Amino acid sequence: MATTDRQATTPALAHALSAAERGLAVIPLSRAKLPALRSPHHDDPAGPACRGACGRFGHGVYDASSDPARIRELFAAAPRATGYGIACGLPPHHLIGVDLDTKSGTDSSAALRELALRHLFTIPETVVVITPSGGRHLWLTGPPDVVVPNSAGRLAPGIDIRGAGGYLVGPGSRTDHGVYSTAPGTAHLAPAACPPALLRLLLPAPRAPQHAPPSTGHHGQGLIQFVLAAHEGQRNTRLFWAACRAYENGIGPALLAPLVDAAVRTGLPEREARATIASAARMTGRRP
Repeated sequence: MATTDRQATTPALAHALSAAERGLAVIPLSRAKLPALRSPHHDDPAGPACRGACGRFGHGVYDASSDPARIRELFAAAPRATGYGIACGLPPHHLIGVDLDTKSGTDSSAALRELALRHLFTIPETVVVITPSGGRHLWLTGPPDVVVPNSAGRLAPGIDIRGAGGYLVGPGSRTDHGVYSTAPGTAHLAPAACPPALLRLLLPAPRAPQHAPPSTGHHGQGLIQFVLAAHEGQRNTRLFWAACRAYENGIGPALLAPLVDAAVRTGLPEREARATIASAARMTGRRP
């Protein structure tokens, strides 16, 4: 990575400013790897989804910036931040993160090599970040007109994808489990272009667009936006809460498909999303 800013007040800010020098948009993270700034709308979780239009900080990845002045403001508002997140899918790099996990009990690196052999692509030399658990984050870039969604285990067990609306923990970040670091020999590299064959695997299969029926009204649309705004670690919770409200208000059946679609777009597997909605239906005494 680039040389850290000597005038930064904390190591996390210094590393974040270093990443910004490379054109990467960043946000402050807590030791738990979550956005360090609380949402200004936390008292109204079912309200219209805001992506920063209100002008206040606390919108997660939508706060991300590569402007040094704004980054300093973000970190000043989050003095306890110990790390930073790098927003994926934004120009100029349109970053795609391939997260090779080690906690799933599978060899995710071997799974990626098998995919490469089966689909005839090669992983290029690129930035690699080592996680405290020994996992790896591969940085790739995508075309500006292609939106790569977040996913967990869809490509193969132990392989998660960070795309539009997601973020990667940046090297130099300190978490509860240790420090993220750049793999030797890769810090000077620019993120490499995602091989076309791999990019095709990362995109969802074409499906007919699904929208909430007009009969669900603004409340139904608000519940869908509430699910779409979920970050990793809160996707199931938000989906369950929204599904409970939908069934309690008699619009559960009409919102079933849109809620599943919204959950999948945040990276939740479809089977898990349907199971969560079914649990909400049972909780409220309704049938999914």
